[in-house]
Amino acid sequence: QIQGTIFPAPDFNPVMDAQLLGGALQGISCEKDVLIDVLTQRCNSQRLMIAEAYRDMYGRDLITDLKENLSHHFKEVMVGLMYPPASYDAHELWHALKGADTEEKCLIDILASRSNMEIFQMKEAYLMQYNNDLQQDIDSETSGHFRDTLINLAQGTRMEGYADPTTAAQDAMILWEACQQKTGEHKTMLQMILCNKSYQQLWMVFQEFQNISGQDIIDAINECYDGYFQELLVAIVLCVRDKPSYFAYRLYSAIHDFGFHNKTVIRILIARSEIDLMNIRRRYKERYGKSLFHDIKHFASGHYESALLAICAGDVEDY
Repeated sequence: QIQGTIFPAPDFNPVMDAQLLGGALQGISCEKDVLIDVLTQRCNSQRLMIAEAYRDMYGRDLITDLKENLSHHFKEVMVGLMYPPASYDAHELWHALKGADTEEKCLIDILASRSNMEIFQMKEAYLMQYNNDLQQDIDSETSGHFRDTLINLAQGTRMEGYADPTTAAQDAMILWEACQQKTGEHKTMLQMILCNKSYQQLWMVFQEFQNISGQDIIDAINECYDGYFQELLVAIVLCVRDKPSYFAYRLYSAIHDFGFHNKTVIRILIARSEIDLMNIRRRYKERYGKSLFHDIKHFASGHYESALLAICAGDVEDY
């Protein structure tokens, strides 16, 4: 059973919450604890209602006020919580594509893991917020087979719920050949299968691949390809197998391999908070021995740490 860490608050009163936030933001010193208590303990749709009540009450935009009163990573967390999920994905993709350097790992995290519906909504939000077409921006900011695979994913054309055992062996054979031959044509076939077949179908394909080659598909991809193309293919496979495990792995590497890569940690915690963050936490502890809660406490500090831990919603034994 898939579960998040943030749920709708019972006895929710957006007007009272807007008043609390107004008081916290308008005072001489910003009361950050109040912001954390309110914004991390309401679900996204409730936060949007609070923002509306806030505008009615103060004639001001809550996101603008948060941006003006807060700084650094704490600001990123509080502001990030205020976007609807599709807008948040669009916001992250825009900055990943249009920043000084393209952030390929952000593109991989988002596009490899979202459903057709999520991709459709994210593209609409992207167009609304930035007046740009997501696929065109991917086309101009990335290159090669990495670009082609991202564009394929951004079309949101994956089959859903459909599985055909008879074609699974054929697809596995194509993947096996693609790992042997590595021509442009084979790479295209490889990404077409991984981007368009249903998750149920791909489960069978990966099983057949193991039977044909005696090798796990991920090991084969790692041996045959490199760079961001290889990382993207592996991400798709991992997401097909178990999304919470994929995000646990991404959080662990963001925390330990990059000296706490704040943007990645913030993005995953916010984006998965109402979907499967509880499952991600469990996988993290099973796989790495330490809890996500423990590792965040170890690397972050101050109100930033408090906000991340509140989203993470750890248990006492996680300290």
